[in-house]
Amino acid sequence: MLPPRLIRRLILAPLVVVIAVALIVLFPVLSVVTVVFALVGRLARLSARGRMRSVRLLWFAVVWLAAETAALFVSLGLWIASGFGGRLRTEPFQNRNYATMRWFLAQVYRSAIYTFGLRIEIEGPPLTAEERLARLARPVIVLSRHAGPGDSILLVHHLLSMYGRRPRVVMKAALQLDPILDVVANRVPNVFIGRRDGGRHLYTEEIKRLARGLDPDGALVIFPEGGNWTPGRWRRGIQRLERRGRRDLAAAAREMPNLLPPQPGGVLAAIGACPEADVIFVAHAGLDGLVTLGDVWRDLPIDQTVRAQWWRVPFDQVPRSAGHEAQVKWLYDWWQRIDAWITEHRPADAPGTAEPDSPAAATPSLDRRPVK
Repeated sequence: MLPPRLIRRLILAPLVVVIAVALIVLFPVLSVVTVVFALVGRLARLSARGRMRSVRLLWFAVVWLAAETAALFVSLGLWIASGFGGRLRTEPFQNRNYATMRWFLAQVYRSAIYTFGLRIEIEGPPLTAEERLARLARPVIVLSRHAGPGDSILLVHHLLSMYGRRPRVVMKAALQLDPILDVVANRVPNVFIGRRDGGRHLYTEEIKRLARGLDPDGALVIFPEGGNWTPGRWRRGIQRLERRGRRDLAAAAREMPNLLPPQPGGVLAAIGACPEADVIFVAHAGLDGLVTLGDVWRDLPIDQTVRAQWWRVPFDQVPRSAGHEAQVKWLYDWWQRIDAWITEHRPADAPGTAEPDSPAAATPSLDRRPVK
């Protein structure tokens, strides 16, 4: 259970500022200490590769917290300028709040690129100028695989910065423990859902509400899997389908070792609530398995290419008028296509990669042409 919003704002936000200042001041000393501990503790597959992973991670933390501190101060200024929150929901301040989030994610993105030597390649269908202008006039519903916070940051950053979209995201309530999400994301049309907030019915109703309000430059982001892939979640997802008598879907899910079975309720609610929206499916490979801080410490890729594929389904090709079963099959067919793409493109040394015949083999693991 999350602490009340007032407590989070009075404790967690100032704590981020204090930690950021401390890290900036102590960075030289901490850098030396982390290198010594890496060498003494024989953690130097980092050192042996000459990559200094510990120092890179420390520097990335400094940049993240410094950017978050700056964004929090900007947010405070906007709150004051809006009449102490009275006009935060008006269009001018909505634009400024999106700009704040865009700036913050751009700093995190650039830092990740240069600090860890990442190369981001996004593939999408080539568009003519006329097609691009036409698609800019319609909202989009983005359906992406879920494989940790890294994929979410990349996705929202590209929607904001590369594609000029204003994303709306349904997120877990626990993410509000991060002050910048707690402050900025609560000022724009996002939804945070907790386990005790009304269950699946509320989840679909909130998605409908967000979808109905999409502007032509809007993007509703949904992660149909509902969580990060783990072997246990993968097996339990299949078992749930079997208990519901959906052996056809369970069999399809077994053929998707990189993904959890998609939950169609929110997806179908969204496409039904916004009939003029195109649908974009997103697959990515390269940041798989980076879910916990321990995962980041052990397995964060260095000098690696992160690839993503965006497929766009025009609004008039989305099966909105089809029956429920046909829509579910359509979603599962796309999910199988995404799974096959991941199998083909995930790095051979991605965290969690297993031999094909082993039980763990089911472990899943951005050209920047706009897909607008």
